[in-house]
Amino acid sequence: MRSTIILATMALGLAACSGQSSAPTADNGSAGNSFEAKLQQQLLDAKPGSVVDIPAGHYSLKRGLSLRTDGVTIRGAGKDKTVLSFKDQVTGPEGLLVNANNFTIEHLAIEDTKGDGLKINQGKHITIRDVRVEWTGGPKTTNGAYGIYPVKTQDTLIEDSVAIGASDAGIYVGQSNNIIVRRNRAQSNVAGIEIENSIGADVYENVAVGNTGGILVFNMPNLSQPGHATRVFKNQVRDNNTANFAAKGAAVASVPAGSGVVVNSNDKVEIFDNDIVNHQTANVIISSYFSTNYYNKKGVDPNYNPYPKGIFIYDNRFAGGGDAPDGMKLKMLKTAVYGMGGRFPDVLWDGFVDEKTLVDGLPPPSDRLCIQNGPVGVLNADGPHDYDKPSTDTRAYQCTLPKLPAIVLGQG
Repeated sequence: MRSTIILATMALGLAACSGQSSAPTADNGSAGNSFEAKLQQQLLDAKPGSVVDIPAGHYSLKRGLSLRTDGVTIRGAGKDKTVLSFKDQVTGPEGLLVNANNFTIEHLAIEDTKGDGLKINQGKHITIRDVRVEWTGGPKTTNGAYGIYPVKTQDTLIEDSVAIGASDAGIYVGQSNNIIVRRNRAQSNVAGIEIENSIGADVYENVAVGNTGGILVFNMPNLSQPGHATRVFKNQVRDNNTANFAAKGAAVASVPAGSGVVVNSNDKVEIFDNDIVNHQTANVIISSYFSTNYYNKKGVDPNYNPYPKGIFIYDNRFAGGGDAPDGMKLKMLKTAVYGMGGRFPDVLWDGFVDEKTLVDGLPPPSDRLCIQNGPVGVLNADGPHDYDKPSTDTRAYQCTLPKLPAIVLGQG
């Protein structure tokens, strides 16, 4: 290890001559303190175009880092080679907080932060590539809430990254516009990947495994914008049956263990060409705000739309699941409809609908739940009447919706 660090330091001296900014190497002790101080100073001194290179090594930091300069790249040697460990963090709510545009972070890991791992706030043109954020002690409520966490951003790309152990969402994009989340792995989080109150997102070729819920598309009240137009496709979503370990009162605390893809109160969502397998509650859940048990003390904005509208599910591959739903009410519902040895179908809908829009008992064509997925079953749980009259009739879902366009970054 020591010879590796010496060689890396020599290489960094050459990199500095070419205009790149390079952090010193350190393992621990006073050297670690020197590394931490110099790295934060480099972030403070960075100018547009700066590249902060961090060589391979395991670095212990006690304070959160921050960056407020546009056009900066932070680059490590690989997400399993350059590790920023915040296990002994004493100050700062995040590992790294970025308030900047044209920001790239790549090829490094952030571990065991006191709060969120990597947070990007109000930036445009954000790239997160080959980054791992992990809480190494496994799923715990005391872990930070969010792993990779862009919020109020524009043109955001998250690719080839890993998030493990977040007590809310491993990869979360909130209140943002124009998003691509691809080829990532989310494991052992409450929510593996979550798109919340965001407009225009493509979520594809990801692996979500061993979370409480695999991929979530949510709209929550009282945020800066409502979300719509998300495509979830070509993902591997499997075995997301981990017991929910979110903090009490968090929105995701109501997500049942054993949820594959969950749409809550969001509009114009396409779910297609995914492998969604072995979720003990249901492979796909479509629900409204009324099923979350999450209530804001200040009330709900009167303009908030709590109903999912325009949901199109087609050409997915489903297998297993539905045999051991989470929560007493869902267990009783499963037994009442399908018997002790039965299972929920692949699609579970809570049954809440905007009744003032109904015509002959159906929503307008653009607002409907449409399913073109072969002989896939659907259960309308009749949530508005406390599961009194659930229905397995699938005729209302035999419809199609206009397909959403692909997301193209950098157009704004």
